[in-house]
Amino acid sequence: MAHFSTPDAPRFSVEVYQNACLPEGGREVNAIITVTSSAGGGATAEPPIPGPAHEPIPAYEGVLGGYEDAPGASGRGCSPRAAVVIMVDCSGSMDYPATKMRHARDATAAAIDTVRDGVAFSVVAGTHKAVEVFPGDGQLAIADPLNRARAKEALRSLSPGGGTAIGTWLLQADLLLGSTDAAIRHGILLTDGRNEHEEPQRLRAVLDACAGRFTCDARGVGTDWEVEEVTGIAAALLGTADIVADPAGLTADFTRMMETAMGKEVADVSLRLWTPKGAEVAYVKQVAPTVEDLTARRVEAGPRAGDYPTGSWGDESRDYHLCVRVPAAEVGQEMLAARISLVRPVPDGVGSPPSSLARGLVRAVWTSDLAASTAMNPQVAHYTGQAELAQAIKQGMNARKSGDAEQATAKLGRAVQLAAASGNEDTAKLLAKVVDVLDVAAGTVRLKAKVAEADEMTLETRSTKTVRVKK
Repeated sequence: MAHFSTPDAPRFSVEVYQNACLPEGGREVNAIITVTSSAGGGATAEPPIPGPAHEPIPAYEGVLGGYEDAPGASGRGCSPRAAVVIMVDCSGSMDYPATKMRHARDATAAAIDTVRDGVAFSVVAGTHKAVEVFPGDGQLAIADPLNRARAKEALRSLSPGGGTAIGTWLLQADLLLGSTDAAIRHGILLTDGRNEHEEPQRLRAVLDACAGRFTCDARGVGTDWEVEEVTGIAAALLGTADIVADPAGLTADFTRMMETAMGKEVADVSLRLWTPKGAEVAYVKQVAPTVEDLTARRVEAGPRAGDYPTGSWGDESRDYHLCVRVPAAEVGQEMLAARISLVRPVPDGVGSPPSSLARGLVRAVWTSDLAASTAMNPQVAHYTGQAELAQAIKQGMNARKSGDAEQATAKLGRAVQLAAASGNEDTAKLLAKVVDVLDVAAGTVRLKAKVAEADEMTLETRSTKTVRVKK
Protein backbone atom coordinates (compact mmCIF):
# COMPACT_ATOMS: atom_id res chain seq x y z
CA MET A 1 0.00 0.00 0.00
CA ALA A 2 1.32 3.44 -0.91
CA HIS A 3 0.10 6.42 1.09
CA PHE A 4 1.10 9.96 0.16
CA SER A 5 -0.23 13.43 0.95
CA THR A 6 1.30 16.81 0.34
CA PRO A 7 2.27 18.75 3.47
CA ASP A 8 0.57 21.96 2.32
CA ALA A 9 -2.77 20.21 1.68
CA PRO A 10 -3.31 17.63 4.44
CA ARG A 11 -7.00 17.21 3.81
CA PHE A 12 -6.57 14.75 0.90
CA SER A 13 -4.79 11.39 0.94
CA VAL A 14 -4.31 8.67 -1.67
CA GLU A 15 -3.89 4.96 -0.92
CA VAL A 16 -2.96 2.47 -3.65
CA TYR A 17 -3.98 -1.20 -3.39
CA GLN A 18 -2.52 -3.55 -5.98
CA ASN A 19 -0.58 -6.70 -6.72
CA ALA A 20 2.39 -5.25 -8.59
CA CYS A 21 3.66 -8.68 -9.70
CA LEU A 22 3.28 -9.67 -13.35
CA PRO A 23 4.39 -12.84 -15.16
CA GLU A 24 7.05 -12.56 -17.84
CA GLY A 25 5.49 -10.74 -20.78
CA GLY A 26 2.50 -9.61 -18.66
CA ARG A 27 1.08 -6.19 -19.51
CA GLU A 28 -2.09 -5.45 -17.52
CA VAL A 29 -1.73 -3.62 -14.20
CA ASN A 30 -4.79 -3.15 -11.95
CA ALA A 31 -5.01 -0.99 -8.85
CA ILE A 32 -7.68 0.37 -6.53
CA ILE A 33 -7.10 4.00 -5.58
CA THR A 34 -8.73 5.13 -2.34
CA VAL A 35 -9.06 8.91 -2.09
CA THR A 36 -9.98 10.35 1.30
CA SER A 37 -10.84 13.94 2.11
CA SER A 38 -10.82 14.86 5.80
CA ALA A 39 -12.76 17.86 7.09
CA GLY A 40 -10.92 20.77 8.64
CA GLY A 41 -7.97 20.88 6.22
CA GLY A 42 -6.27 24.07 5.23
CA ALA A 43 -7.91 24.10 1.81
CA THR A 44 -11.12 25.55 3.24
CA ALA A 45 -9.35 28.70 4.36
CA GLU A 46 -8.32 29.61 0.83
CA PRO A 47 -10.34 31.99 -1.38
CA PRO A 48 -13.08 30.38 -3.47
CA ILE A 49 -12.19 28.94 -6.84
CA PRO A 50 -13.60 31.11 -9.63
CA GLY A 51 -16.52 29.61 -11.53
CA PRO A 52 -15.98 28.64 -15.15
CA ALA A 53 -16.04 31.43 -17.69
CA HIS A 54 -19.20 31.75 -19.74
CA GLU A 55 -19.16 30.13 -23.14
CA PRO A 56 -22.17 30.23 -25.44
CA ILE A 57 -24.51 27.27 -25.19
CA PRO A 58 -26.92 26.92 -28.12
CA ALA A 59 -30.68 26.51 -27.85
CA TYR A 60 -31.43 28.56 -24.72
CA GLU A 61 -35.09 28.81 -25.70
CA GLY A 62 -37.40 28.43 -22.73
CA VAL A 63 -34.94 30.27 -20.48
CA LEU A 64 -35.38 33.97 -19.78
CA GLY A 65 -32.72 35.90 -21.68
CA GLY A 66 -29.39 34.54 -22.89
CA TYR A 67 -25.85 34.97 -21.77
CA GLU A 68 -25.90 38.60 -22.81
CA ASP A 69 -28.80 39.06 -20.38
CA ALA A 70 -27.60 36.52 -17.84
CA PRO A 71 -27.38 37.39 -14.16
CA GLY A 72 -23.85 38.36 -13.38
CA ALA A 73 -23.18 39.51 -16.96
CA SER A 74 -23.98 43.09 -15.90
CA GLY A 75 -21.83 42.87 -12.78
CA ARG A 76 -24.67 42.01 -10.40
CA GLY A 77 -23.07 38.77 -9.24
CA CYS A 78 -22.16 37.77 -5.70
CA SER A 79 -19.23 35.86 -4.24
CA PRO A 80 -20.42 33.37 -1.61
CA ARG A 81 -18.56 30.14 -0.77
CA ALA A 82 -21.28 27.94 -2.26
CA ALA A 83 -24.39 28.23 -4.42
CA VAL A 84 -27.31 25.87 -4.95
CA VAL A 85 -30.37 25.84 -7.21
CA ILE A 86 -33.39 23.66 -6.42
CA MET A 87 -35.37 22.60 -9.50
CA VAL A 88 -38.91 21.37 -8.73
CA ASP A 89 -41.07 19.59 -11.29
CA CYS A 90 -44.36 21.49 -11.61
CA SER A 91 -45.70 19.67 -14.68
CA GLY A 92 -49.34 18.64 -14.83
CA SER A 93 -48.61 15.11 -13.66
CA MET A 94 -47.53 16.48 -10.25
CA ASP A 95 -51.26 16.86 -9.55
CA TYR A 96 -51.78 13.07 -9.56
CA PRO A 97 -52.21 12.44 -6.73
CA ALA A 98 -52.78 15.96 -5.42
CA THR A 99 -50.64 15.25 -2.36
CA LYS A 100 -47.55 14.88 -4.55
CA MET A 101 -47.23 18.64 -5.11
CA ARG A 102 -47.78 19.31 -1.41
CA HIS A 103 -45.02 16.89 -0.49
CA ALA A 104 -42.73 18.54 -3.06
CA ARG A 105 -43.38 21.97 -1.49
CA ASP A 106 -42.72 20.60 1.99
CA ALA A 107 -39.51 18.94 0.83
CA THR A 108 -38.29 22.12 -0.85
CA ALA A 109 -39.05 24.09 2.32
CA ALA A 110 -37.04 21.58 4.35
CA ALA A 111 -34.13 21.89 1.91
CA ILE A 112 -34.27 25.69 2.19
CA ASP A 113 -34.15 25.40 5.99
CA THR A 114 -30.96 23.34 5.58
CA VAL A 115 -29.16 25.94 3.44
CA ARG A 116 -26.47 27.53 5.59
CA ASP A 117 -26.17 31.27 6.16
CA GLY A 118 -24.07 32.92 3.47
CA VAL A 119 -24.82 30.32 0.77
CA ALA A 120 -26.40 31.64 -2.44
CA PHE A 121 -29.59 29.85 -3.47
CA SER A 122 -32.58 29.92 -5.78
CA VAL A 123 -35.73 27.89 -6.49
CA VAL A 124 -36.85 27.14 -10.06
CA ALA A 125 -40.22 25.69 -11.11
CA GLY A 126 -39.80 23.33 -14.04
CA THR A 127 -42.41 22.53 -16.70
CA HIS A 128 -41.92 22.89 -20.46
CA LYS A 129 -40.13 26.08 -19.42
CA ALA A 130 -38.13 27.19 -16.38
CA VAL A 131 -39.50 29.87 -14.06
CA GLU A 132 -37.64 31.43 -11.16
CA VAL A 133 -39.77 31.16 -8.04
CA PHE A 134 -37.31 32.81 -5.68
CA PRO A 135 -35.75 35.33 -5.59
CA GLY A 136 -37.12 35.78 -9.12
CA ASP A 137 -34.95 38.64 -10.31
CA GLY A 138 -32.35 36.72 -12.28
CA GLN A 139 -30.05 36.53 -9.28
CA LEU A 140 -29.36 34.24 -6.36
CA ALA A 141 -30.39 35.14 -2.82
CA ILE A 142 -27.94 34.93 0.07
CA ALA A 143 -29.25 32.62 2.76
CA ASP A 144 -30.17 34.19 6.09
CA PRO A 145 -33.26 33.82 8.29
CA LEU A 146 -35.21 36.49 6.38
CA ASN A 147 -34.43 35.12 2.90
CA ARG A 148 -35.20 31.56 3.96
CA ALA A 149 -38.59 32.72 5.25
CA ARG A 150 -39.27 34.65 2.03
CA ALA A 151 -38.28 31.66 -0.09
CA LYS A 152 -40.63 29.33 1.78
CA GLU A 153 -43.44 31.84 1.41
CA ALA A 154 -42.76 31.94 -2.36
CA LEU A 155 -43.28 28.18 -2.54
CA ARG A 156 -47.01 28.81 -2.23
CA SER A 157 -46.94 29.73 -5.92
CA LEU A 158 -45.78 26.24 -6.93
CA SER A 159 -48.69 24.60 -8.73
CA PRO A 160 -48.90 21.80 -11.30
CA GLY A 161 -49.54 22.54 -14.97
CA GLY A 162 -47.61 22.19 -18.22
CA GLY A 163 -45.16 19.78 -19.75
CA THR A 164 -41.64 18.54 -18.96
CA ALA A 165 -38.41 19.86 -20.54
CA ILE A 166 -35.64 19.04 -18.09
CA GLY A 167 -32.86 20.47 -20.23
CA THR A 168 -34.47 23.89 -19.94
CA TRP A 169 -34.45 23.62 -16.14
CA LEU A 170 -30.77 22.75 -16.16
CA LEU A 171 -29.94 25.66 -18.45
CA GLN A 172 -31.75 28.03 -16.08
CA ALA A 173 -29.78 26.59 -13.17
CA ASP A 174 -26.57 27.08 -15.14
CA LEU A 175 -27.41 30.73 -15.80
CA LEU A 176 -28.14 31.35 -12.12
CA LEU A 177 -25.08 29.48 -10.85
CA GLY A 178 -22.99 31.28 -13.45
CA SER A 179 -23.90 34.60 -11.81
CA THR A 180 -21.66 33.82 -8.84
CA ASP A 181 -17.98 33.07 -8.27
CA ALA A 182 -18.88 30.43 -5.68
CA ALA A 183 -16.46 27.52 -5.63
CA ILE A 184 -19.20 24.97 -4.88
CA ARG A 185 -21.99 25.11 -7.48
CA HIS A 186 -24.73 22.53 -7.05
CA GLY A 187 -28.21 21.67 -8.26
CA ILE A 188 -30.99 19.51 -6.85
CA LEU A 189 -33.53 18.29 -9.42
CA LEU A 190 -36.86 16.58 -8.80
CA THR A 191 -39.02 15.07 -11.54
CA ASP A 192 -42.05 12.81 -11.57
CA GLY A 193 -42.29 12.11 -15.28
CA ARG A 194 -40.55 11.54 -18.57
CA ASN A 195 -38.80 14.33 -20.47
CA GLU A 196 -41.59 14.37 -23.05
CA HIS A 197 -41.37 17.96 -24.31
CA GLU A 198 -37.74 17.83 -25.33
CA GLU A 199 -35.79 15.74 -27.79
CA PRO A 200 -33.33 13.30 -26.14
CA GLN A 201 -30.43 14.79 -28.09
CA ARG A 202 -31.22 18.24 -26.69
CA LEU A 203 -31.04 16.99 -23.11
CA ARG A 204 -27.78 15.23 -23.98
CA ALA A 205 -26.36 18.46 -25.44
CA VAL A 206 -27.39 20.41 -22.32
CA LEU A 207 -25.74 17.85 -20.05
CA ASP A 208 -22.55 18.00 -22.11
CA ALA A 209 -22.59 21.80 -21.87
CA CYS A 210 -23.25 21.87 -18.12
CA ALA A 211 -20.71 19.17 -17.21
CA GLY A 212 -17.93 20.73 -15.17
CA ARG A 213 -19.93 23.90 -14.52
CA PHE A 214 -21.97 22.52 -11.62
CA THR A 215 -22.83 19.23 -9.97
CA CYS A 216 -26.39 17.97 -9.61
CA ASP A 217 -28.34 15.39 -7.61
CA ALA A 218 -31.43 14.01 -9.37
CA ARG A 219 -34.49 12.36 -7.87
CA GLY A 220 -37.48 10.64 -9.41
CA VAL A 221 -40.69 10.68 -7.36
CA GLY A 222 -43.35 8.06 -7.95
CA THR A 223 -42.94 5.55 -10.78
CA ASP A 224 -43.79 7.41 -14.00
CA TRP A 225 -40.28 8.69 -14.77
CA GLU A 226 -37.45 7.11 -16.77
CA VAL A 227 -34.61 5.55 -14.79
CA GLU A 228 -32.07 6.16 -17.58
CA GLU A 229 -32.95 9.87 -17.74
CA VAL A 230 -32.56 10.49 -14.01
CA THR A 231 -29.43 8.39 -13.59
CA GLY A 232 -27.99 9.91 -16.77
CA ILE A 233 -28.39 13.43 -15.37
CA ALA A 234 -26.64 12.47 -12.14
CA ALA A 235 -23.82 10.65 -13.94
CA ALA A 236 -23.15 13.52 -16.35
CA LEU A 237 -23.14 16.12 -13.57
CA LEU A 238 -21.26 14.04 -10.98
CA GLY A 239 -24.18 13.84 -8.57
CA THR A 240 -26.37 11.14 -7.05
CA ALA A 241 -29.58 9.59 -8.34
CA ASP A 242 -32.33 7.83 -6.44
CA ILE A 243 -36.01 6.99 -6.39
CA VAL A 244 -38.51 8.31 -3.88
CA ALA A 245 -41.40 5.98 -4.65
CA ASP A 246 -43.65 7.43 -1.94
CA PRO A 247 -43.89 11.25 -2.13
CA ALA A 248 -44.16 11.31 1.66
CA GLY A 249 -40.46 10.45 1.76
CA LEU A 250 -39.37 13.55 -0.15
CA THR A 251 -38.80 15.78 2.87
CA ALA A 252 -36.33 13.40 4.51
CA ASP A 253 -34.54 12.82 1.19
CA PHE A 254 -34.27 16.53 0.32
CA THR A 255 -32.95 17.30 3.79
CA ARG A 256 -30.23 14.64 3.44
CA MET A 257 -29.28 15.87 -0.03
CA MET A 258 -28.96 19.47 1.10
CA GLU A 259 -27.00 18.50 4.22
CA THR A 260 -24.53 16.65 1.98
CA ALA A 261 -24.31 19.61 -0.39
CA MET A 262 -23.64 21.96 2.52
CA GLY A 263 -20.79 19.68 3.63
CA LYS A 264 -18.83 20.13 0.38
CA GLU A 265 -15.67 22.19 0.86
CA VAL A 266 -13.43 21.74 -2.18
CA ALA A 267 -14.60 22.01 -5.78
CA ASP A 268 -13.42 20.97 -9.23
CA VAL A 269 -11.06 18.22 -8.07
CA SER A 270 -9.64 15.97 -10.79
CA LEU A 271 -7.83 12.65 -10.69
CA ARG A 272 -4.71 13.21 -12.81
CA LEU A 273 -3.10 10.11 -14.28
CA TRP A 274 0.39 10.09 -15.77
CA THR A 275 1.66 6.98 -17.57
CA PRO A 276 5.14 6.28 -19.02
CA LYS A 277 5.98 6.02 -22.70
CA GLY A 278 4.46 2.92 -24.26
CA ALA A 279 1.76 2.53 -21.59
CA GLU A 280 -1.93 3.08 -22.24
CA VAL A 281 -4.92 3.57 -19.95
CA ALA A 282 -7.48 0.80 -20.39
CA TYR A 283 -10.05 2.38 -18.06
CA VAL A 284 -10.63 4.54 -15.00
CA LYS A 285 -13.78 3.87 -13.00
CA GLN A 286 -15.18 5.15 -9.75
CA VAL A 287 -16.20 1.98 -7.89
CA ALA A 288 -17.34 3.32 -4.50
CA PRO A 289 -19.77 4.55 -3.36
CA THR A 290 -21.19 3.91 -6.84
CA VAL A 291 -19.88 2.55 -10.14
CA GLU A 292 -19.24 5.30 -12.70
CA ASP A 293 -17.01 4.86 -15.75
CA LEU A 294 -14.85 7.98 -16.13
CA THR A 295 -12.68 6.70 -18.99
CA ALA A 296 -14.33 8.75 -21.75
CA ARG A 297 -14.24 11.93 -19.65
CA ARG A 298 -10.46 12.27 -19.80
CA VAL A 299 -9.12 15.75 -20.53
CA GLU A 300 -5.53 15.86 -21.74
CA ALA A 301 -3.22 17.55 -19.21
CA GLY A 302 0.22 17.52 -20.80
CA PRO A 303 2.50 14.82 -22.18
CA ARG A 304 1.18 11.35 -21.27
CA ALA A 305 -1.15 12.83 -18.61
CA GLY A 306 -4.92 13.19 -18.39
CA ASP A 307 -7.45 14.52 -15.89
CA TYR A 308 -10.62 12.67 -14.86
CA PRO A 309 -13.28 14.82 -13.12
CA THR A 310 -14.42 13.90 -9.60
CA GLY A 311 -16.46 17.01 -8.71
CA SER A 312 -16.77 18.49 -5.23
CA TRP A 313 -15.59 16.94 -1.98
CA GLY A 314 -16.52 17.15 1.68
CA ASP A 315 -15.57 14.78 4.49
CA GLU A 316 -15.67 11.52 2.51
CA SER A 317 -13.80 8.70 0.82
CA ARG A 318 -14.17 7.22 -2.65
CA ASP A 319 -12.52 4.32 -4.50
CA TYR A 320 -11.36 4.20 -8.12
CA HIS A 321 -10.30 1.23 -10.27
CA LEU A 322 -7.40 1.94 -12.60
CA CYS A 323 -6.31 -0.46 -15.34
CA VAL A 324 -3.14 0.33 -17.30
CA ARG A 325 -1.44 -1.69 -20.03
CA VAL A 326 2.35 -1.37 -19.91
CA PRO A 327 5.01 -2.60 -22.33
CA ALA A 328 5.93 -6.26 -21.72
CA ALA A 329 9.22 -6.86 -19.90
CA GLU A 330 11.46 -9.67 -18.68
CA VAL A 331 11.64 -11.22 -15.23
CA GLY A 332 13.43 -9.02 -12.74
CA GLN A 333 12.49 -5.72 -14.34
CA GLU A 334 10.44 -3.09 -12.53
CA MET A 335 8.77 0.12 -13.69
CA LEU A 336 6.44 2.89 -12.60
CA ALA A 337 3.16 2.00 -14.29
CA ALA A 338 1.28 5.17 -13.34
CA ARG A 339 1.49 8.23 -11.15
CA ILE A 340 -1.77 9.47 -9.61
CA SER A 341 -2.34 13.02 -8.40
CA LEU A 342 -5.38 14.80 -6.98
CA VAL A 343 -5.39 18.29 -8.50
CA ARG A 344 -7.59 21.36 -8.49
CA PRO A 345 -7.38 24.81 -10.08
CA VAL A 346 -5.36 27.46 -8.29
CA PRO A 347 -7.63 30.22 -6.88
CA ASP A 348 -7.40 33.26 -9.16
CA GLY A 349 -4.60 31.43 -10.97
CA VAL A 350 -5.70 31.89 -14.56
CA GLY A 351 -3.16 30.13 -16.73
CA SER A 352 -1.34 28.67 -13.72
CA PRO A 353 -0.85 24.91 -13.27
CA PRO A 354 -3.28 23.31 -10.81
CA SER A 355 -2.24 22.60 -7.24
CA SER A 356 -1.54 19.00 -6.23
CA LEU A 357 -3.50 17.79 -3.19
CA ALA A 358 -2.16 14.23 -2.87
CA ARG A 359 -0.20 11.64 -4.85
CA GLY A 360 0.17 7.89 -5.27
CA LEU A 361 2.23 5.47 -7.35
CA VAL A 362 1.28 2.29 -9.23
CA ARG A 363 4.11 -0.16 -9.90
CA ALA A 364 4.79 -3.14 -12.16
CA VAL A 365 7.30 -5.87 -11.23
CA TRP A 366 7.94 -8.90 -13.46
CA THR A 367 8.53 -12.17 -11.63
CA SER A 368 8.86 -15.90 -12.30
CA ASP A 369 6.93 -16.65 -9.08
CA LEU A 370 3.64 -18.01 -10.45
CA ALA A 371 1.83 -17.74 -7.11
CA ALA A 372 2.81 -14.08 -6.74
CA SER A 373 1.88 -13.08 -10.29
CA THR A 374 -1.50 -14.85 -10.33
CA ALA A 375 -2.73 -13.65 -6.92
CA MET A 376 -5.43 -10.98 -7.20
CA ASN A 377 -5.37 -8.12 -4.73
CA PRO A 378 -8.47 -8.38 -2.46
CA GLN A 379 -9.62 -4.83 -3.23
CA VAL A 380 -9.23 -5.32 -6.98
CA ALA A 381 -11.10 -8.63 -6.81
CA HIS A 382 -13.91 -7.13 -4.73
CA TYR A 383 -14.56 -4.17 -7.01
CA THR A 384 -14.25 -6.25 -10.16
CA GLY A 385 -17.14 -8.27 -8.74
CA GLN A 386 -19.11 -5.14 -7.82
CA ALA A 387 -18.81 -3.78 -11.35
CA GLU A 388 -19.94 -7.13 -12.74
CA LEU A 389 -22.88 -7.07 -10.30
CA ALA A 390 -24.09 -3.70 -11.60
CA GLN A 391 -23.74 -4.87 -15.20
CA ALA A 392 -25.56 -8.16 -14.50
CA ILE A 393 -28.52 -6.31 -12.97
CA LYS A 394 -28.73 -3.94 -15.93
CA GLN A 395 -28.58 -6.76 -18.46
CA GLY A 396 -31.03 -8.90 -16.48
CA MET A 397 -33.62 -6.17 -16.11
CA ASN A 398 -33.35 -5.22 -19.79
CA ALA A 399 -33.86 -8.88 -20.75
CA ARG A 400 -36.86 -9.11 -18.41
CA LYS A 401 -38.46 -6.07 -20.06
CA SER A 402 -37.89 -7.49 -23.54
CA GLY A 403 -39.46 -10.82 -22.58
CA ASP A 404 -36.26 -12.87 -22.67
CA ALA A 405 -36.93 -14.90 -19.52
CA GLU A 406 -33.94 -17.21 -20.00
CA GLN A 407 -31.42 -14.37 -20.25
CA ALA A 408 -33.09 -12.46 -17.40
CA THR A 409 -32.96 -15.49 -15.13
CA ALA A 410 -29.30 -16.14 -15.90
CA LYS A 411 -28.16 -12.55 -15.38
CA LEU A 412 -30.23 -11.88 -12.26
CA GLY A 413 -29.12 -15.24 -10.84
CA ARG A 414 -25.51 -14.18 -11.35
CA ALA A 415 -26.32 -10.87 -9.66
CA VAL A 416 -27.73 -12.70 -6.62
CA GLN A 417 -24.57 -14.78 -6.45
CA LEU A 418 -22.28 -11.72 -6.68
CA ALA A 419 -24.27 -9.70 -4.15
CA ALA A 420 -24.04 -12.50 -1.60
CA ALA A 421 -20.34 -13.13 -2.20
CA SER A 422 -19.44 -9.46 -1.76
CA GLY A 423 -21.68 -8.79 1.22
CA ASN A 424 -23.84 -6.30 -0.64
CA GLU A 425 -26.91 -6.91 1.51
CA ASP A 426 -28.92 -3.92 0.29
CA THR A 427 -28.70 -5.04 -3.33
CA ALA A 428 -29.47 -8.64 -2.32
CA LYS A 429 -32.70 -7.44 -0.67
CA LEU A 430 -33.70 -5.49 -3.77
CA LEU A 431 -33.03 -8.52 -5.99
CA ALA A 432 -35.21 -10.67 -3.73
CA LYS A 433 -38.17 -8.46 -4.67
CA VAL A 434 -37.70 -9.27 -8.35
CA VAL A 435 -36.71 -12.96 -8.21
CA ASP A 436 -37.32 -15.93 -5.96
CA VAL A 437 -33.92 -17.10 -4.75
CA LEU A 438 -33.62 -20.90 -4.80
CA ASP A 439 -29.87 -21.30 -4.23
CA VAL A 440 -27.77 -18.24 -3.36
CA ALA A 441 -24.36 -19.86 -3.80
CA ALA A 442 -25.23 -21.33 -7.19
CA GLY A 443 -27.13 -18.24 -8.32
CA THR A 444 -30.28 -20.25 -9.01
CA VAL A 445 -33.36 -18.03 -9.16
CA ARG A 446 -36.87 -17.92 -10.59
CA LEU A 447 -38.41 -14.74 -11.99
CA LYS A 448 -41.36 -13.50 -9.95
CA ALA A 449 -44.60 -13.46 -11.90
CA LYS A 450 -45.63 -10.09 -10.49
CA VAL A 451 -43.25 -7.33 -9.45
CA ALA A 452 -44.27 -3.93 -8.14
CA GLU A 453 -43.12 -1.19 -10.49
CA ALA A 454 -41.52 0.68 -7.57
CA ASP A 455 -39.45 -2.40 -6.66
CA GLU A 456 -38.30 -2.81 -10.26
CA MET A 457 -37.30 0.85 -10.58
CA THR A 458 -35.57 0.89 -7.20
CA LEU A 459 -33.37 -2.05 -8.21
CA GLU A 460 -32.47 -0.38 -11.51
CA THR A 461 -31.77 3.02 -9.94
CA ARG A 462 -29.63 1.65 -7.11
CA SER A 463 -27.87 -1.11 -9.07
CA THR A 464 -24.60 0.85 -9.21
CA LYS A 465 -24.34 1.32 -5.43
CA THR A 466 -21.47 -0.69 -4.01
CA VAL A 467 -20.15 -1.81 -0.64
CA ARG A 468 -16.55 -1.33 0.38
CA VAL A 469 -14.02 -4.02 1.15
CA LYS A 470 -14.05 -5.08 4.78
CA LYS A 471 -10.54 -4.37 6.03
